Amino acid sequence: MKKIIIFFFSFLFLSASASSHVTHYQQFKSIEMEIFRNDKLIGINNFYFSKENDLMKVKNIVQFKVSIAGIDLMKVDSESSGIYKDDMLIKFNSKTKQNDKDKFVNLYLDQNQFVIDGSSFSGKTSSNYIIGNYWNHSVVKSAAQISPLSGSVKKQKVKFLGKENITLYGNNYSTLHFKILSSEDLPDDKKINLDIWYDEKTLLLLKVSYQKLGLWEYRLKNYE
Repeated sequence: MKKIIIFFFSFLFLSASASSHVTHYQQFKSIEMEIFRNDKLIGINNFYFSKENDLMKVKNIVQFKVSIAGIDLMKVDSESSGIYKDDMLIKFNSKTKQNDKDKFVNLYLDQNQFVIDGSSFSGKTSSNYIIGNYWNHSVVKSAAQISPLSGSVKKQKVKFLGKENITLYGNNYSTLHFKILSSEDLPDDKKINLDIWYDEKTLLLLKVSYQKLGLWEYRLKNYE
């Protein structure tokens, strides 16, 4: 019975996602998240939404630093910009400094394909794939995601784990909980393996969690 219920809610959500649009997020001006590692605040992951004529623009800023005994083990400073027209991504650019390594993505839509020039991948891929920064709930119905840092393309499978109530910063949310996993054979440090929670009513991104040298959580703090 539980499996039937989970399948039913999964079907409803994926059907709704298929008919929902990126412009659904025009109701938001910003989404501000804090990044935690092993329950310690280490950075931010913020999204800013704006509209110009028939275009919607999404700016994403990610900054975090992992330090042990005063020594920086990992430091990331990333900024990206995506432009959508008629609910379709037509352009995406990002620049990232990860420790001493420069990463980038330059992507544009060419008919029904994305043309990608990235630090990890250059080539063409399906325009049905989603940039993997997770604000767009359509990522849970996509066959693959594109790294917003390097342009790499990773195929995925998604499992709906059910409805769940969570509390963030004193606010209670009714959520839809998903597990996203790589569907191809990759080295362990390259595999997708994360949990993600969306608000049941608004589909607002609330939380992302994964294990990578500790427990990482991205938690929604503010939105407007």
